[in-house]
Amino acid sequence: MEKNDNKTSLVRALGKLDISALKEYIAILKDEDWDTPEDFEANYNKKPSAVLNATQHIILRFSDKQSEPFRYFNCSRWLNFAPCLLPLLNKSTLPYQYEKGVYTRVMLAKLPPKGFIAPHTDGNETGSIPHKIHVPIQTNEGAFFYVEGEKFSLKEGEAYEVNNSAKHAVANTGNTDRIHLIFEYLDYNIQSKTIQQQIDQQ
Repeated sequence: MEKNDNKTSLVRALGKLDISALKEYIAILKDEDWDTPEDFEANYNKKPSAVLNATQHIILRFSDKQSEPFRYFNCSRWLNFAPCLLPLLNKSTLPYQYEKGVYTRVMLAKLPPKGFIAPHTDGNETGSIPHKIHVPIQTNEGAFFYVEGEKFSLKEGEAYEVNNSAKHAVANTGNTDRIHLIFEYLDYNIQSKTIQQQIDQQ
């Protein structure tokens, strides 16, 4: 199970953002831009029977948390999105004040109307400790995020850290897509030491 004393216990508001540029970019996307072969290849969690089956993704950056969580690779569309994404990522993470913060996973996730993501946790065997941050880009009054059974309504254009080590779920009971920018953030100075300690103990 992941453990990070700096993680929020449930949901933590990180502040409002100007998402207008990203909204415009997403508005011109076509259906075939979501869940491309590259997205399935990058994200080993995207399987037909997986908990995220109802959700479509655009994977922009990804890391293999089963090996080295602080190492990541950029997908082909990262450079196209980076100019409008990086200001949002940087502003969202200001409250952490990490000297060497790293964005190890960055993606867009679209949950269709009446879609549901079953309760699950994102824990893994390596003990990686990233902060999981959501920024709703398009949402509706019927879209809800649940952490340990507690219900949250995440507002468009605001950043939130969610505790992905706790059991969480999503329901979109509305009539429009729910689209979130989702990324993971960690302190390299802490994380790299944690991994090295685990290697030394083997």
